[in-house]
Amino acid sequence: MEAQRRGDSARIVGLYRYPVKGLSPEPLAEVTLEAGGTFPWDRAFAIENGKHDFDPENPKHFPKIKFLMLMRDERLARLKTRFDDATTTLHIALDGKEMLAANLMSDDGRRALEGFMARYMEKELRGTPRVVHAPGFSHSDAPAKLVSIINMASVRALEEKVGRHIHPLRFRGNIYVEGLAPFEDHDWVGRRFTMGDTRFKGVHKTVRCAATNVDPDTGARDMEIPQTLMRHWGHSDLGLYAEIESPGTLRPGDRIVPDA
Repeated sequence: MEAQRRGDSARIVGLYRYPVKGLSPEPLAEVTLEAGGTFPWDRAFAIENGKHDFDPENPKHFPKIKFLMLMRDERLARLKTRFDDATTTLHIALDGKEMLAANLMSDDGRRALEGFMARYMEKELRGTPRVVHAPGFSHSDAPAKLVSIINMASVRALEEKVGRHIHPLRFRGNIYVEGLAPFEDHDWVGRRFTMGDTRFKGVHKTVRCAATNVDPDTGARDMEIPQTLMRHWGHSDLGLYAEIESPGTLRPGDRIVPDA
């Protein structure tokens, strides 16, 4: 009953998407979701680092190490990006100066992003970078189409162990929530719950990797998040992956109600 009361008081406090895997998040004022889908344009693009074997005609999931990504390539965190849905244009800024505006649904735009990354990430590349995309496909770390939920109380519990502030965006979630007990969301694996007017089912806990060690503002690799979780809780999980079971629209402030 106590967990039910906490869940009833829980609310969404932030919504984010990541149009290009490994690049910066975008806050959203609202998001319209479809059953069995992801956030629109979330991880819609990725940048191959090495072998070019992603087939847009037959897309399949690859491990994150195939692409440019924060776990290994922390310099990416210094790039601040914005994606315009209407023009499918990615804007990249570095130190407050716009460096690139490229329509990622055009060949010229993808080549422009590839050229930028060839210069900016020259030392980290294992081959020519290649921007990849397939309609409806998400280059998420999860093979299935899921959304990532971050419990802010878990982040604060981790802060107490670390002894310093932890930027919540280190965890690259889609939905940030308040009003739960630390790690309470882990108990929702296999359970159904409602956020706003949208129904979800918890699928599995989120295992954290070394990408969370990177400060999303500076790109500095300055923490040991997975090791700290393991040392104090005996696991390296923080957050929940969930499946969208019904369509709906989410906004910050929407209540979160788990099934009884």
